[in-house]
Amino acid sequence: MIKQLPNFFTLLNLFFGCLAIACGLQSGLLVATRPDGALYVDIPEEIWMASLFIGLAGIVDFLDGFLARALGADSAMGKQLDSLADLVSFGVAPALLIYHFLRLSWAQHPAAMELNAALLWPAFFLPLAAAWRLARFNLAPQSLQVFTGLPVPAAGLFVASLPVVYWNVELAWVVSLLLNAYFLYAVIGLLCFLMVSRIPLLTLKFSSFSWAANRPRYLLIALSVLSVVLLQWLALPLIIILYVLLSLLFKNKLA
Repeated sequence: MIKQLPNFFTLLNLFFGCLAIACGLQSGLLVATRPDGALYVDIPEEIWMASLFIGLAGIVDFLDGFLARALGADSAMGKQLDSLADLVSFGVAPALLIYHFLRLSWAQHPAAMELNAALLWPAFFLPLAAAWRLARFNLAPQSLQVFTGLPVPAAGLFVASLPVVYWNVELAWVVSLLLNAYFLYAVIGLLCFLMVSRIPLLTLKFSSFSWAANRPRYLLIALSVLSVVLLQWLALPLIIILYVLLSLLFKNKLA
């Protein structure tokens, strides 16, 4: 029975992903009137609940892999189950979040009522790239040192951080970026490219604890902690960016 514990955490990952989708489906746009009479459009603050559930899915996704290795309970079924859960939690659920940001961005356009709904469809390129990445991952031999392309949970967590940053970071340029449709399209395009690419990115699995073998991992941990201390909520997406940059910087040492 103990061997099924990792699969329980995998199903918990899927459960949190479903809850994130439910939160995303219930979050429409709010329309209010400013004191000067101008209309004000925003997404409801409750959408951060979707981000919370995606974050919880990320935690249990890490735990299921950790437990599988610790218990020697790796299995073909567990591998397939993990990918199915990841597609929901880090592919479909984040796509709904970025879909809402695109809606909000275009809703502020002077001709918002005349714009084509197809402008929102690129949000769903994310689960397409995630499905491709996960299928390829399941067919490839596994490595303790290298991922091929951006892991789907990392992409999903990056998107999940956006509502948290939007509601908690009071910097005009940050809010302006998140309300810029072209910036959002660039985020979608870059994440999709990184997921389906064959760029080597480091794993967070430690085969030993020596500095020489784990220098990029220790640097990532140290820079992540420093970012949280200095930048608080803004550190959330930055950590994923640091992960990619450090992987590229040390790619010749990843083997």
